[in-house]
Amino acid sequence: MLELRKGKDLLSTIGGIQTLQQAQEVFANKINRENLTKLNTIKNEEALIKIANAISMCNPDTVLINSGSEADRNRIRKYALAKKEEKKLDKEGHTIHFDLPEDQARLVNQTFYITNEGESLNTLAKGISRADAMDYVKKEMPGMMEGMTLIVGFYSRGPVGAEGAIPAIEMSSSGYVLHSAEILYRNCFADFDKEAKRVGFFFTNVHSEGENISKNVPKARIFMDRSWFTTYCTYCTYAGNTLLLKKGNHRFAVDYCTYYKREQQLSEHMFITGMTGPGGRKTFFCGSAPSGCGKTTTAMVGSDFIGDDLAQLWIDKDGVLRAINPENGIFGILEDVNREGDPHLMDCLRGDGTEVIWTNVMINNDTPYWVGNGENCPNTGFNFQGEWYEGKKDAEGNPVPMSSKNSRCTLLASAISNHNSKLAEDPAGVPVKVITYSGRDGDTMPPVRVARNADEGVVIGASVVSKATATEVGVSGIRRQPWANAPFIPGSLAGYMNAQFQFFNSKKFSDKTRPIIAGLNYFLTHGNRGGSGNGLLGEKKDVKVWLGWLDLYVHGDVQALDTPIGYMPKYEDLKKLFAEIDKEYPREIYDMQFAIYVDKIIERIDMQSEAYRKEQHISVHFFDLLAAQRAGLIKLKEKFGSIVQAREFE
Repeated sequence: MLELRKGKDLLSTIGGIQTLQQAQEVFANKINRENLTKLNTIKNEEALIKIANAISMCNPDTVLINSGSEADRNRIRKYALAKKEEKKLDKEGHTIHFDLPEDQARLVNQTFYITNEGESLNTLAKGISRADAMDYVKKEMPGMMEGMTLIVGFYSRGPVGAEGAIPAIEMSSSGYVLHSAEILYRNCFADFDKEAKRVGFFFTNVHSEGENISKNVPKARIFMDRSWFTTYCTYCTYAGNTLLLKKGNHRFAVDYCTYYKREQQLSEHMFITGMTGPGGRKTFFCGSAPSGCGKTTTAMVGSDFIGDDLAQLWIDKDGVLRAINPENGIFGILEDVNREGDPHLMDCLRGDGTEVIWTNVMINNDTPYWVGNGENCPNTGFNFQGEWYEGKKDAEGNPVPMSSKNSRCTLLASAISNHNSKLAEDPAGVPVKVITYSGRDGDTMPPVRVARNADEGVVIGASVVSKATATEVGVSGIRRQPWANAPFIPGSLAGYMNAQFQFFNSKKFSDKTRPIIAGLNYFLTHGNRGGSGNGLLGEKKDVKVWLGWLDLYVHGDVQALDTPIGYMPKYEDLKKLFAEIDKEYPREIYDMQFAIYVDKIIERIDMQSEAYRKEQHISVHFFDLLAAQRAGLIKLKEKFGSIVQAREFE
């Protein structure tokens, strides 16, 4: 069990501010009249003391209280430009930001959970003792904002008033970080006190890039204090590390739901999107995938896009699963974004009228270019490594790509033409009927399958495997990614797994409202399925077919093949759906995609069993489920051999 407010709070210990009177003295010395007038509208004493401690510790020259007004947003934009964190591009509302070459993704080996004595983390997480974290922050953060402005923003992770929404404070010396926050999150300055009272707490985030130079990146740290719901970040600017409202606070929300909202709420690394089915009905999906594995593309395939990265879920009084997007915008990966696969996003990036922060792309004549954009690109420009030309190599002799593999675009979700802004801002959330899990799996699982019950659905989520992507520094190879949420699960996987079993088996659901749980996989290759080469056995636009089939299945419009790994689609049903996207779907492609490679799946089961046995207190029920699936596959192999065609189940 996670114990809150345990151990010394780093911020108040180092900042030294304990009372509201002390906080007011700090404000009087550091904040001008205009900003103090804004801050005086905040009455939450704990929030005021935390802000005062951040000021006391970091010692900025000035403080900007961001009220969310257009005037304050413009001040933040101008500050980012003045500090040269961003540079204007020719297109109105477009700016370019470059992170340091060493700071192009999540710094996973420099990211730690602060732990108290006796607390344990899962085997995939990194911890640091409270004493060691205190020593680091005490050494590095005092005076870290001298000569800079501390910007204080008040945000809601979700529509104000929604059951799963949690308020947060983001404090940073970076104009780029706060500019990003204003796009990605809902400013709730006017509602902060009310929301903090409704929820009973808020998240706190403190960041400073210090001297933004390469030699400092090795000493960068991202600390998450689970007991005090507070994050600390130093010496980096990449938003996945520094925009602490995002993955930092997502981790806290995971903890909160796991330990304090059992069978009530979940916090997931999921897109939210709706599909329009027969008769105009709307079916909403939540889907989890590791960063860089197609969540944004999948989300935007829907007719009613809500969000592309995070989701807060709960069961309402009628037993309906509801979801909100904690975010208000998109921090999207750019590599391979093009007209064919991402037309709605490309309209925003190449059209007029959308505010966009570009990061780590190549700029030529004020126009951004990136790898895989499907356009004719110049062979020279300026990128995250400085002056760039085709064939350029780094100090180690490695080719420097035109854009970072983790280059990004930041924009409002509402700018996307198929975004359902009305539903996205509804505190009631959207009703979810389908949950999906996927990874970057080139050789094993079929494109889509449905768990036969909630327990087997939890197993699908717990068994995600993916090839590492460019979203994490220093990570490579094929690895387990439980629930595609593993990098953001602080506590034991056993506790998280038990919360999943309880939630999806909840008696609050009826047979009609309980969501189905499915596995998706877009990354099978020809060479791994009896063909040749490393090309994908499909295209981006095929995603619409897999979601379309799940829509038909959950409403009982199609039947499925019953296999040991779940329910799989019949060929004729998929052929009709492919025709709707003007694409032929030969039987031989179906046979390649939906053949069951028994030995490979058994290898996966054995890998998961071995890995989970290293975790403490994993439910025996989970291992029983894996064993039952394994036994079913062995019987299948005895009857049909190691490769079983889908037709055998017809």
